[in-house]
Amino acid sequence: MALDNIRLEVMKTVEKSVDGFIDKYLIPVEEIWQPTDLLPNLQNDNYMDEIVQIREEAQELGYDFWVVLVADMVTEEALPTYESWLMDMEGVEQHGASHGQQNGWARWIRQWTGEENRHGDTLNKYLYLSGRVDMKEIEKTTQYLISDGFDIGTGRDPYKNFIYTSFQELATNISHKRVGQLAKKKGNKMLAKMCSVIAGDEMRHHLAYREFVKVIFDYDPSEMMLAFQDMMKKKIVMPAQFLRESGDDIASAFENFSNAAQRLGVYTTYDYIDILKKLNDYWEIDKYSSLTDEAEKARDYLMALPDRMTRIASRISIPQDQHQFKWVGANGRL
Repeated sequence: MALDNIRLEVMKTVEKSVDGFIDKYLIPVEEIWQPTDLLPNLQNDNYMDEIVQIREEAQELGYDFWVVLVADMVTEEALPTYESWLMDMEGVEQHGASHGQQNGWARWIRQWTGEENRHGDTLNKYLYLSGRVDMKEIEKTTQYLISDGFDIGTGRDPYKNFIYTSFQELATNISHKRVGQLAKKKGNKMLAKMCSVIAGDEMRHHLAYREFVKVIFDYDPSEMMLAFQDMMKKKIVMPAQFLRESGDDIASAFENFSNAAQRLGVYTTYDYIDILKKLNDYWEIDKYSSLTDEAEKARDYLMALPDRMTRIASRISIPQDQHQFKWVGANGRL
């Protein structure tokens, strides 16, 4: 049986449990929060007071903070790219005349997308109301990120894609949670709550994707181990790696955004290493037997990688110079 056919069979087997994963890790539309629950409701008489509150509280947040919040929002707004990427995986049958005829993977992706869509909506509206950023420049960056495409080297391989999403969802959880903590310290309770509830969604999604990988490990451990090694050798880079500002021909904003995030302690190299350790432990990669020789070597690589990366990280300094983004004026002022 060809390798791709083996993976297809594994995906079909795991698919039988997907509806259970949907019930466990996703929340029905009528029960989950919506952006209006966290933002000023313009149908209420006191909406202007709430908008004034947003603008006043926004005065306390510094330049790096706004850079990170903008980049986080733009990353969330590029959701159409992520949905089309996951829908193209081997094993996903997205075309059905009705909901019941979609396979389980297509149902998961669509419902996951529905939950994720609220994140960009919420942060976009907050940034617009804050008056502290250049929304037109941000909108251009968002359009570039969607139209430029998204290639992280996974192809249509579900094993590699699920490694990526397991890692990425936890990284996003960390970033949103830390931004919310910083906002709370500055007395910005409204933004702190937004980031906190978004981070909670990301954690649920992480728990689901890491469970997909764990189940696949049980069915096809050697190939999943090799997929895990391949993704870590390439490095799990955030979708924001493709950010560019207006006037730039290539994606050039990510490094400066990453430096700002590290200066704030929102997402650092040590967080990356910690995520890898958590995944190694949860998937119990040290306990699999009957691996191929190649997969054994891959496991050795993955087990040793956190310590190796820690040694390298200790020798790297974070640039302190702030890049002047078009999204944000000096010191967060336009």
